Amino acid sequence: MITQLRDRVTTYAWLVRTLVRSGFLGTLRLDRYIRMGLNLRRHGGASPVSGIGLAAARAPQGLALVDEAGELTWGELDARCDALAVGLRDLPGAPVATVAILCRNHRGLIEALAASSRLGADAVLLNTGFAGPQLADVLEREGADVLIADDEFDAVIAPAAQRLPGLRRITAWTETGSVAGHTTDSLINPNLGRRPARPGRAGRIVLLTSGTTGTPKGARRGGSTDIASLAAMLDRIPWRAGESTVIAAPVFHAWGFGQVAISATMTCTMIMRRRFDPVATLDLVREHDATGLAVVPVMLERIVDLPDEVLDAHPMPSLRFATASGSRMRTDALIAFLDRFGDVVYNSYNATEAGLISTATPEDLRVAPDTAGRPLTGTSVRILDDDDRELPVGEIGRIVVANNSGFDGYTTADTKAFSDGHMVSGDVGRIDENGRLFVVGRDDEMIVSGGENVYPLEVEQVIGALDEVHEVAVIGVDDEKFGQRLSAYVVRAPQTLIGADQIRQYVKEQLAGFKVPRDVHFLDELPRNATGKILKRDLESAGPERKVS
Repeated sequence: MITQLRDRVTTYAWLVRTLVRSGFLGTLRLDRYIRMGLNLRRHGGASPVSGIGLAAARAPQGLALVDEAGELTWGELDARCDALAVGLRDLPGAPVATVAILCRNHRGLIEALAASSRLGADAVLLNTGFAGPQLADVLEREGADVLIADDEFDAVIAPAAQRLPGLRRITAWTETGSVAGHTTDSLINPNLGRRPARPGRAGRIVLLTSGTTGTPKGARRGGSTDIASLAAMLDRIPWRAGESTVIAAPVFHAWGFGQVAISATMTCTMIMRRRFDPVATLDLVREHDATGLAVVPVMLERIVDLPDEVLDAHPMPSLRFATASGSRMRTDALIAFLDRFGDVVYNSYNATEAGLISTATPEDLRVAPDTAGRPLTGTSVRILDDDDRELPVGEIGRIVVANNSGFDGYTTADTKAFSDGHMVSGDVGRIDENGRLFVVGRDDEMIVSGGENVYPLEVEQVIGALDEVHEVAVIGVDDEKFGQRLSAYVVRAPQTLIGADQIRQYVKEQLAGFKVPRDVHFLDELPRNATGKILKRDLESAGPERKVS
């Protein structure tokens, strides 16, 4: 009993200390706290986007969002979200139950998310890289009755519109300046000052899995992250209330969406640009004295790959953290970023279903650039064998996770496997003697060649260490003799002519013979999805003009 009480006191002290240090807990007038509570109640309770209303009650004149259309305060953004919810409610036809959103990073996406929640409708965030048939499949499966989209996606939307004649279309951003039908602004402007009735519940957010190995599934996210989970994140990544963050990571993805949720919760200004450009991103950080930068790893890589003279002209003295997640990061790019901009990179292991799992601090990355760091406080990570037995330190097995992620199940009939209360992530990895997690790859990516198990990441890391190699991906292909054989796809570094035999010989010197790729192909670039993840399923179909053995 005494031990439990002591543990609770210690946890409570850590929680308060972390929240105070971050500025989340501060000195506010009593009326502000009352407004924050009323705001939550009016919007049907806590949700992943309820931070917008809380920020408006806390700092109505504070700068909330900057995009290519200008600036909005928290009070203005909150009012626009209310007005859009009213506009959606008053649309002709059946009541809105599910809003699909196909937008790049700008105010329209944020307003659509919050408005849907305040209406009690579910919001489905769609991948901007979808092709027409895939988009139609997801819209039909998720039961979308309203689609809020940028007009640049009109050609992709057209097949879905034919297949789903009852789908109501609203344009969020136009590049032409002329739109037929409703726009978010045409619903917002006449309804400013109006509020929707309190919904029976806050609407849920549906985030799609990456779909790199199949059709993306819809993962429902229920209530907002609890206060302890927020503190665990703030304890590891140095967010500070009221500062500015450039959100370059696509918001339709779980990682980018998470950056919006925490920015609103922390009353941090969100700075966005519809399309990522490495130089423009550096300019945004400097122009707004941003202390935070949220990216997916390929964005960080594109920044450090800029010419030295460009990087020399774009220092970022205000930057305190660059937080990345979503895929594996090139270790040479990581170290180059740290060396140039300081020890500011925080690399996280994140899953659509489990949220933020672990984070590597700059100190971790200096020692082990390929680590995913240590699990957050309150998160349990185990490494299991195929019989669900926990493996010793250093051994590779299935990664399972337990935390308060808010995952509320898939929108399909699929389920997530659990072991002793821990969600099976689908990834494999190991934990070292210092408690650091290393993600080796996906469970379904393991290659069995001649009876030997090979994880592609190990081979990719060896090949990627060559100065002549810019990036590499390794897959298994069918082989009559061995079942599978390794096939490497390499993008050469500029002005280099390394050959297949040189690569094979180097791998043979570093690894066992069965891990040497039989085939080595050279590409101009690796196929990626909209969040920068390599699409390994597309490698074998790389055109002959881009692939040579």
